[in-house]
Amino acid sequence: MRVVIVGYGVQGKKRLRIAGTEGVGVVDPVTPEAMWQDVAQVPLERYDAALVCTPDEPKMALLRHLLGHGKHVLVEKPLHAEREQDLVELEALARRTGAVCYTAYNHRFEPHYVRMRDLIRSGALGRIYRCRMFYGNGTARLVRDSAWRDEGAGVLPDLGSHLLDTARFWFGDVGEDFQLVSVNCFENRAPDHVVVASESAKPKLEFEMTLLSWRNHFTCDVLAENGTAHIESLCKWGPTTFTQRTRVLPSGRPPEETFTLVQDDPTWVIEYEHFKRMIAEHPPTDLGNDRWLLRVLGGLSAAAKKRVKVQ
Repeated sequence: MRVVIVGYGVQGKKRLRIAGTEGVGVVDPVTPEAMWQDVAQVPLERYDAALVCTPDEPKMALLRHLLGHGKHVLVEKPLHAEREQDLVELEALARRTGAVCYTAYNHRFEPHYVRMRDLIRSGALGRIYRCRMFYGNGTARLVRDSAWRDEGAGVLPDLGSHLLDTARFWFGDVGEDFQLVSVNCFENRAPDHVVVASESAKPKLEFEMTLLSWRNHFTCDVLAENGTAHIESLCKWGPTTFTQRTRVLPSGRPPEETFTLVQDDPTWVIEYEHFKRMIAEHPPTDLGNDRWLLRVLGGLSAAAKKRVKVQ
């Protein structure tokens, strides 16, 4: 497969490194290393797929060009659009030209995320009561100094998209009834610390996301009928630990199993192979998850921006 990288920032450089010899060029309007400044300049016979690593604003136009010419696309999350209908039309375009359009959520390939999904699906935990996730980066200053990142709803679409997608990965349909619990701009113009929750979802969900965690960190706690399950950290920040505790009745200290991984982040390589496998197997493009995220994040983001403005 021959791929071009569209957008040569941090993510684009990472994607090109993973693609290796399959990467045939870079598209970027300002980067000196770029072979082309616009994707329309790339001869169609030079590539089969594109890895789109741009900010949100130009994504739809880029994807319309690529999918319209039958080029497969991996696009960095979230797949933002002004209207849900735009995503409906994009999905129809991809199906019409036979192109695969895949939105990258690399955390789905985190080993302990997969372990959590499999444990939940096994039924061993019984009824799942509640899931709480915390995702913290220490990038407030970098975001504030960026020309485009410190705007809009800030950390909410950036990290919140991962947390919402993870909930669907583990639990399936969790509805759309999410509410803001807390929104703050401690150091940045846009929100840099947000808490959202859904009391009507099954299980009940609570997500906290921040740019103020000076040591990058992730935690998850799943509380259930037959025990609990916990994730501490991610491979990219390792070591990362998965703990399962089995409930003792009527009460008492539960026996537990702990699995600790110390390894480099495997998710980018696994996801790229997943993308190539999708192209080989050629399932019809389905942007249903992207439409759900657009609705949920759109509502939360609008509410967050309104609350910040009032403050």
